[in-house]
Amino acid sequence: MIEILKMIAITFIPTLELRASVPYGIFATNFHWSEVFTICVIANIIVGILIYFFLEWIIKLMCIFTPIKNLWNRYIERTQERISKGVEKYGEWAVAIFIGIPLPGSGVYTGAVASFLIGLNFKKFLVANIIGVIIAGILVTAICLTGSSLSDLFIKRI
Repeated sequence: MIEILKMIAITFIPTLELRASVPYGIFATNFHWSEVFTICVIANIIVGILIYFFLEWIIKLMCIFTPIKNLWNRYIERTQERISKGVEKYGEWAVAIFIGIPLPGSGVYTGAVASFLIGLNFKKFLVANIIGVIIAGILVTAICLTGSSLSDLFIKRI
């Protein structure tokens, strides 16, 4: 049970999400990869939903402090710039792909924020969130299962 909670906790950490929780689950626990995939994907979908629903309240709370407000404004500008053209052209599919690419700066946190900022309704975001998280889960799981040589494409070793 503690290992499940650790996987969920890692999934809830911004920037880590599935990129860290799936490898942790596969390499550091005794769970089968399919169990790891299921636990982490469900947790990541829930993260997206929570962020989308509570974002307005979180923003108001955080922006009380000027330094955080300035960081938030820069983050908003970058996020809107990165995703707005794709969403205009492809709709929620652009959000799904953005969430599904397991690279830094993408994922459910940024996808939920971008969806909120561009006014994507909850149903469209939910579809994009589920599809994107499943894509990310499949990619990260496949990389973990195929061995470390494939992960060298995505991870720089020092």
